[in-house]
Amino acid sequence: MNKILIINQSVIDSILSYAKMAYPKESILMLQGKTTKKNIEINEVIIPPFATHGQGFSSFSPFMLPISFSIVGVAHSHPSGVLEPSTYDLNHVYGKFMVIVAYPFETEDNIAVFNKDGKSIQYEIAEDS
Repeated sequence: MNKILIINQSVIDSILSYAKMAYPKESILMLQGKTTKKNIEINEVIIPPFATHGQGFSSFSPFMLPISFSIVGVAHSHPSGVLEPSTYDLNHVYGKFMVIVAYPFETEDNIAVFNKDGKSIQYEIAEDS
């Protein structure tokens, strides 16, 4: 991905808060944003309809999602504290990338972004406009 990934501060806060609320289960959120020639900006999170949250997994049915080209990725938590994608994660990426948030879900230091190949992606945090 050659575009700059920008995540709004409110999205970071929402991902961290949702992961804390779901703990000790995994959480999952859809990331909504807009893509331009230069960047991808994530400006909203969506709770997937009929999402399942469990010990060591979270999922949703893509067939239950509305058709929307504004969904750019997915965020989910790792209550184990491991800030790396699992093989299952890599086989079920929805969108262009995945955000993983690891326990203790306190700051941006607990967040990492990966592409579909599991390679780390740098991102910028923007104040909400």
